Amino acid sequence: MAVSPARRPTLPALPDAATDAVLASGLIEELSYAFGGPFHFLLPDAFDANLEAMRAALESAGVDGFVYFAKKANKAAVWIERCAAGGAGVDVASVGELREALGHGVRGENIVVTGPAKSEDLLRLAVRHGSLVAVDALDELDTIISAVLPGTVGPARLLLRCLPPAQPSSRFGMNDAELAIAMDRCVRAGDSVRMEGFSFHLSGYAVQPRADLAGHLVELCLKARALGLEADRISIGGGLAISYTDADSWHTFLSEHSSGHYHAGKSFTTGDFYPYHSPAAGAEALRSLLAARPEGHGRSLAELLRQSGVVLLMEPGRALLDRAGATVFRIQGVKDRDGYRLLTVDGTSLSLSEQWFNSEYLPDPYLLSRSPDASTGTYPAAVGAATCLESDMLTWRKIPFPRQPRVGDLLVYPNTAGYQMDSNESPFHDLALPPKVVVDHTERPRPRWRLDRHFT
Repeated sequence: MAVSPARRPTLPALPDAATDAVLASGLIEELSYAFGGPFHFLLPDAFDANLEAMRAALESAGVDGFVYFAKKANKAAVWIERCAAGGAGVDVASVGELREALGHGVRGENIVVTGPAKSEDLLRLAVRHGSLVAVDALDELDTIISAVLPGTVGPARLLLRCLPPAQPSSRFGMNDAELAIAMDRCVRAGDSVRMEGFSFHLSGYAVQPRADLAGHLVELCLKARALGLEADRISIGGGLAISYTDADSWHTFLSEHSSGHYHAGKSFTTGDFYPYHSPAAGAEALRSLLAARPEGHGRSLAELLRQSGVVLLMEPGRALLDRAGATVFRIQGVKDRDGYRLLTVDGTSLSLSEQWFNSEYLPDPYLLSRSPDASTGTYPAAVGAATCLESDMLTWRKIPFPRQPRVGDLLVYPNTAGYQMDSNESPFHDLALPPKVVVDHTERPRPRWRLDRHFT
């Protein structure tokens, strides 16, 4: 049954020529047949372009900086291979992630180790390979000095993580008193420790709070230098938003969506959603950050960094993976409900991780029909998974498809490389994890592909 499109706000993904080329090539249908289940395809050229855009933003601001890819955003090996080839770094938080980075060619000195309460094994491996360690707590610093360094060839390269004053309940970082103790212990450790600066973990995507805290870290560097510590760099973490859709579509959606637009009357508030449109996204968000004036400073963050001789480190994940991949499911069941259809696909919502944070991955999926008909209109449908859980929905929202979805059709969820593909994937029901396919040369009539080389 077709219904009026005005009743159901759409959220179209931003145009992307590389994704469109893959969809038009016929490759998706063949891969779906070959794998017999859901899969992800990856577009590494987009990663390269995003990395170069961030470097260009740093260069245009005259800021000395270094980009680490936040590996937690996607497990695929191809991103690490691109970091190794392009001289970028990798942000890791486990022994497994550190081994993956080293195994795919990233130099130890280009790896930063983050995360809370790191294990002694992780700290020892990091110090041995000359990786930078973001120290989260005093006991972690004690472990490095007393347990790790005696069995390794130092020095240990450290950042001290600051507890954000604006987020005092955060479980990450040290308060002012703890930082003072940590700096004193670094001084006492002498040449066995190289305290290179400070870092922070800050939730959210607002530019000004991140700029304010970056300015505070520059001040901490100056204080640390007075104690004889190196302190010549700061890390601002990630937090560079990207845009999945255009401004009009996003604001219209926020103003019009209601529980009636969702299967089973599911209710979401505006605050439940990622900001699917950002006025300044990716590298432009970095430009805005560098141009912002930290609180208490009469100059931009870029000017402050230049004049203080401080290097800016960052650990973006989603912003480097913007438009770098998509996720494909086959429809294997269709039910008619009151005014909409309920689709069941051959995978689980664990491959769209946003669904498992009491949220919804909102960009409209593409419908690739095996035998499209000539009918036009709007055909709303929600999308469920092939599991025995009532709550296992890929999309609670009744998506207004332009054609009738049918068994055998494919749904392609766009721009899923950043945090969606594998943050929560699980072999529930003994279902195989969806493979990752690396697609390159999308400008060719027939794109080339290979399986990703993730160590498993």
